[in-house]
Amino acid sequence: MLSGILWGTIGLFVKVLDAKGSTSEYTTFMRMTFAFLLLLAITLVKEGAASFRVGSRTLLSCALLGFVSMSLNNLCYTNAVSRLGMSLAAAILYMAPIFTSMQSKLLFHERIGRNKLIALAFNVLGCVLAATGGRLSLEGVSVIGLLFGIGAAFAYSTQNIFGRLATDEASPFVVATYNFFFAAVFTLAVARPFSNTSNPFDPQILIWGLLFGLIPTTIAYLLYFAGIQGLTETSKVPVFCSLELVVATMLGGLLFNENLPPASLAGTALILVSIMLMNRRTD
Repeated sequence: MLSGILWGTIGLFVKVLDAKGSTSEYTTFMRMTFAFLLLLAITLVKEGAASFRVGSRTLLSCALLGFVSMSLNNLCYTNAVSRLGMSLAAAILYMAPIFTSMQSKLLFHERIGRNKLIALAFNVLGCVLAATGGRLSLEGVSVIGLLFGIGAAFAYSTQNIFGRLATDEASPFVVATYNFFFAAVFTLAVARPFSNTSNPFDPQILIWGLLFGLIPTTIAYLLYFAGIQGLTETSKVPVFCSLELVVATMLGGLLFNENLPPASLAGTALILVSIMLMNRRTD
């Protein structure tokens, strides 16, 4: 839940970096690279160089986390936003808990009882209302955009599966370090972040990029991977992390005077209800 709260501040950093002349590709690359460098230093000090000697399964899971759950997710989501708009793309992204529940059932044989189904339904409905404010039209919707949106949701959902597989054999520090290493390499190779940024080494851009890599990235993902180790049911993870949307909605209204219609407020309430339902001991 704490990682979700920190992820809810991502929009603040993106808005500031956009205003200072950074592109979305360069902002993403800075986030991945600074997070990798910070995590590398922290892990070397805390656990030593020997901690990076991991098994092939852990390394493969970390590579998949970096390539699929981080880079591919961002690329699909960016394309979905450009074709569908922010509201519909965000609503589709939060199909992720459904994908995670299906994957957890198949891979980890987790039980999907009535209580969990109700919580998932509340969560998806709450995320859609919070993201769209109840204004959702499918007229003239791009089919390719819908496919990109579904792809982003699926890629996002795999984060919980690959993260659990990786943290079974390695510490959250090592997993997060490898994750962002692979993500930075893939982003550099595919997105060409330096091509459209006029001054990539502007000190202000670099300072905000460093903070972006620290607060909603390094700290958030360390909390996230530690949380995965403490939860026995992977399908609960994206529901808890959906606090991200609650925080983002509130910050947008408070700091940027974004409109908060009653449907958005109702959506945030449903998300909180879904988290309470998921946290019940009985199913």
